[in-house]
Amino acid sequence: MTEKFKKPDYYNTVMPYLILDDVNAFIEFAKRVFGASEKARYPDDDGRIVHAEVTIGESTIMAGESTEQWPVQTAGLYVNVNTADQVYQKALDAGAVSVQKPSDQEYGRTCGVKDPQGNTWWITSDLHT
Repeated sequence: MTEKFKKPDYYNTVMPYLILDDVNAFIEFAKRVFGASEKARYPDDDGRIVHAEVTIGESTIMAGESTEQWPVQTAGLYVNVNTADQVYQKALDAGAVSVQKPSDQEYGRTCGVKDPQGNTWWITSDLHT
């Protein structure tokens, strides 16, 4: 009898699943910029990452590498951080390009970057931090 899958504690009700050209680069970007923790990485026999999981805070992002059958599917991701300006600069230093410089909005200090894989990250912190 096959053992039943038990959902890991870090799984959320809804989790983005990205299809990317370079999952390894995505994981390293998420670690460097957002302090992500790698939870899983499953390569195939050729070293291509068929599935990976990282957590940022209490949220999980899943990713797999693109194929002819599964073309690239990037996403827009909204991340709450302690200091938006510092994380924005970390993202730029890690190879992202700016899509919106840090500015005060009614919902917080916010900015946006596009990572080297094509995902857009909206980075926001409380105005009082």
